[in-house]
Amino acid sequence: MARAISVIEDNTPDAAQLLKALFPFSGKARVIGLTGAPGAGKSTLVDQLAREYRKQGRTVGIIAVDPTSPYTGGAILGDRIRMQAHHADSGIFIRSMATRGNLGGLARATTDVATALDASGKDVVLIETVGVGQDEVDIVRLADVTIVILVPGMGDDVQTIKAGIMEIADIFVINKSDREGADRVEREIRSMQSLAVRSDHWTPPIVKTVATEGKGISDLAAAVGNYEQFLHKQDLLLTKKISNWRERLTEMLRDSLLERLFRERMKEGDLSRLAADIAEHRRDPYSLVEEIVRKFGGNSA
Repeated sequence: MARAISVIEDNTPDAAQLLKALFPFSGKARVIGLTGAPGAGKSTLVDQLAREYRKQGRTVGIIAVDPTSPYTGGAILGDRIRMQAHHADSGIFIRSMATRGNLGGLARATTDVATALDASGKDVVLIETVGVGQDEVDIVRLADVTIVILVPGMGDDVQTIKAGIMEIADIFVINKSDREGADRVEREIRSMQSLAVRSDHWTPPIVKTVATEGKGISDLAAAVGNYEQFLHKQDLLLTKKISNWRERLTEMLRDSLLERLFRERMKEGDLSRLAADIAEHRRDPYSLVEEIVRKFGGNSA
């Protein structure tokens, strides 16, 4: 599994063939995304949630998307260090992935790695995002269930991140809820929920946890189960997956076409030359892009 994920992450020539072979065996795991601002306790919560699922006899794959080292380009493995207690458990597989400069809290290969873990037979795949704040919304296009983690004492609390990740939550977690201000965070979430109704009419529950002590973890697992039942009852899971794959296909096509463009039409140094033309106002970028796309389209025909 570790070697397969490395092939996928490095996008080697074998990656596409590997994923083609794995995909028919995927689609059974429940993919759960956990996101929130840095310091919210995501890693500890993932660790405890994995422990809870193991108690239930379910196998778990964990993808911890870590910050990228500015020196090596690799993952700063803080999350995997914090989860070392699971190293002897064959029912848990943990992989840290570097963002490699990718925005949105996820590494580019995260979806493909989740597919590999799913195909390997894992019952649950937990994805912990890097913790970049309100830009961190890509997880909603990948996860079946999205958990947004908040903590007391974030200044204006909910207001600080409402514009970004607040709208994507299927479940809210107030972690470190033994701290002063937890009730205020809960009131702010409920106030926000009263102002907007989701299109599927699901009201995200609010679960209070103290992850370092394991408190509230069973309640969180139960909340995830309740949302899964809701999705099945309303026949929304397939609709959600179709929406997710529409976004993913758009992304894959964009990446593939861009790669082909550079391989077939753009010589080494062309981009720098064109960028210099734009910077010095010899060309405008809008006409330039139209020209490149028109030439590329003609070549494809």
